[in-house]
Amino acid sequence: MSENRKRNQTLSIRLTPAEKDAIVKQAAKARMSLTDYILTSALVTEIHVAEDTRPLITELKRIGNNLNQISTKINVGAFQSYNFQEVIDQQKLIYEELYRIGRGGVTWQP
Repeated sequence: MSENRKRNQTLSIRLTPAEKDAIVKQAAKARMSLTDYILTSALVTEIHVAEDTRPLITELKRIGNNLNQISTKINVGAFQSYNFQEVIDQQKLIYEELYRIGRGGVTWQP
């Protein structure tokens, strides 16, 4: 951090005693002042924000419902079984995308 910068603003946060103690210990371990440690942590660390997955989950539910209807018709003999490998592969891609989104595939940067 630049020593020439004047720090004349304050920011108050509420912590539990354990949280404060952990931050103070981490700053000491990093051999940084508490201010520099918190600034570095806040300004350098990337935050991952998951996309809104509700539309994708709704579509997955519809696909699942359709698959259940198809399998029911197959089981009662309404038509012969079809090779559903392409459907299974597409379903897998959707689940993989949901997993990527949930694991922070979208990065928020200040």
